[in-house]
Amino acid sequence: MIQFEYKICFNCIMDTSDPNIAFDDRGWCDYCNNFHATIKPSWNTGQEGELALKLIADKIKKEGQGRDFDCIIGLSGGLDSSYAAYIAKEKMGLRPLLLHVDAGWNTDQAVGNIEKLVDGLGLDLYTEVINWEEMKSLQLAFLRAQIADQDLPQDGAFFSALYKFARKHKIKHVITGSNFSTECCREPEEWGGYPGIDKRLFLDIHKKFGTRPLKSFQIVDIFVYKVLYQHILGMEIVKPLNMVPYIKKEAEETLQRLFDWQKFQHKHHESRFTRFYEDYWMPRKFGYHKRRAHFSSLIMTGQMTRDEALVRISNPEMDEHFLKQEFEYVASKLGLTVAELQEIFDGENKTYRDYKNKRWAIGVGANVMRWLGLEKRLFR
Repeated sequence: MIQFEYKICFNCIMDTSDPNIAFDDRGWCDYCNNFHATIKPSWNTGQEGELALKLIADKIKKEGQGRDFDCIIGLSGGLDSSYAAYIAKEKMGLRPLLLHVDAGWNTDQAVGNIEKLVDGLGLDLYTEVINWEEMKSLQLAFLRAQIADQDLPQDGAFFSALYKFARKHKIKHVITGSNFSTECCREPEEWGGYPGIDKRLFLDIHKKFGTRPLKSFQIVDIFVYKVLYQHILGMEIVKPLNMVPYIKKEAEETLQRLFDWQKFQHKHHESRFTRFYEDYWMPRKFGYHKRRAHFSSLIMTGQMTRDEALVRISNPEMDEHFLKQEFEYVASKLGLTVAELQEIFDGENKTYRDYKNKRWAIGVGANVMRWLGLEKRLFR
């Protein structure tokens, strides 16, 4: 067996658990070098960003005249989407429709945050509830497929519902909480960061391991929402958090002060499944810690020190008793015994390469977007 030397970046905490990571002579990783060379020089949150925000707001208002809503925002109750909703309404003066997709895993805290934002901002909310039996079938299929990409079913539910709703109701502008401030270090695909909703992968895994047909759960493929919806039909994805000063701690304090919004212990904890997957399933089954990327983003953007990140990453985010309870809860909700879920957990690890997919085509598209300057994060 070939032994690899362990290395960790001298600037952030990304390490060789990403097998494709590269380091320069200083010991800095390619994520840090990409941030400083590609993202930071063109990332403007001062006067230039303020002007860009005003111009896009004016455009959205003009194109939305005479309509009930001039844009749509997918709202999870987490920080990024919540602050994007605040910016859209209070800073941009827009009339967004808030869309929440309930895939069965909301935490009470997330539900509370959504209610507080809806009331506090005076906006309308539409909630789309995913058929639980179909959602459960898809999630069980992915678990039994033994791949690291266990959040793809939820992502497929969220983004498919958002884009379908926008298309159906002819809402051209989709506001997202995607941002450089907390997400400039993209999770590598080896850690379950598969780059998009690949319908071929979904259907092959579900065909092999699913238990019921996906009749109401319609998956919108990445090439549909990237090529057809955006580049042919003219849907625009707007990322206002890249145009304003977006500091995680300050954003949390603002939302709490204005709306009594409650912050989460860590990113993605608004979903009970994602919290379990990232804090238990991923690190213990695959040895990957998505928090490395999350903390590294905060290091690069000056919101966290490397020493603080090393302390946080050295311990689980949630205590052992809580994680044991969550293991039991996830098993029960998916209709499994604890022993059956443990058997899946102990199974042989696989990757998406063991199933039909079109990753090569997605990779070509991603490279074209980087060449055109439309994607600045390191993508692999």
